[in-house]
Amino acid sequence: MRLSSPTPSGTLFVCATPIGNLQDVSLRLLETLKRVDLVAAEDTRVTLKLLSHFGIKKPLLSYHQHSPPRRTEQLLARLKAGASIALLCNAGTPGISDPGVPLVREALKAGIRVVPVPGPSAVTAALSVSGLSAQRFVFLGFLPRHSSERRAMLELVKGLPFTLVFYEAPHRLPETLEDLLSVLGDRKVTLCRELTKMHEEVRLTTLSDLSRRFRDEKPLGEFTLVVEG
Repeated sequence: MRLSSPTPSGTLFVCATPIGNLQDVSLRLLETLKRVDLVAAEDTRVTLKLLSHFGIKKPLLSYHQHSPPRRTEQLLARLKAGASIALLCNAGTPGISDPGVPLVREALKAGIRVVPVPGPSAVTAALSVSGLSAQRFVFLGFLPRHSSERRAMLELVKGLPFTLVFYEAPHRLPETLEDLLSVLGDRKVTLCRELTKMHEEVRLTTLSDLSRRFRDEKPLGEFTLVVEG
C-alpha cells in the first residue's frame, strides 16, 4: 500500500498596496491576489474596495494590530495545510508601522515560505522627494503620543548623523513640531503630506518655519516628516 505524501505548506505573500493612487498597483500584486486562496487584511472594507476596483473576488479575513493570538494561529494552520495567503495592510507595506509582524514571524519559525511582493511605502516615497540624504536614515514611525515620552525618544536620536523619518497624525502635528524644534534644534525638514493623493504636498523648509505655519493652520491629511541628521 502506498502512503500519501504529507500536504506541502502553503505560501505567505506579504503584499504592498498603493498608499493613495491606485495606479501605483503592480502587475505582480494583481496576479498574486488572483492566485491566492485567502486575503488577510488590516481592514476588510478597505481591501474589498481595492479588490473590487480590479475585479478580483477572494475570501477576506481581518488581521490587524488588535487581533487575538488565535487569529495568527488560524492563519498559520491554513498555511500549514497548504493554503496560499496574501497579507495586506490598508496602505503601503505590512510590518512597516502596520500590522503583520506576528504572522510573518510565526510563518518563518514554522518553515513556511514567506514571499515579499514589494511596492509602495510612504517612507521610501518621502525620502525620494525630500532633497535630504537617503544614504543612511532612521525610521521611527509614529512618535509617542505624550510629549515627555516623545522628547525622550528624540533625545536618543538627536546626535545621530542620519536622516530621520517620522509619521504623524494631523491632530498631533503642532505639538510634535514644537518638540522636534526644542530637542533637535532648527533643522531642515521636508514635509510630505497626502503622498500620491489629490492634495499631495512636498515642501523643503525648516522646523521653525513649519512650526509657525501650523500654529495658525489646521493640519489636514496624512503626514510624513523627513528631518536632516
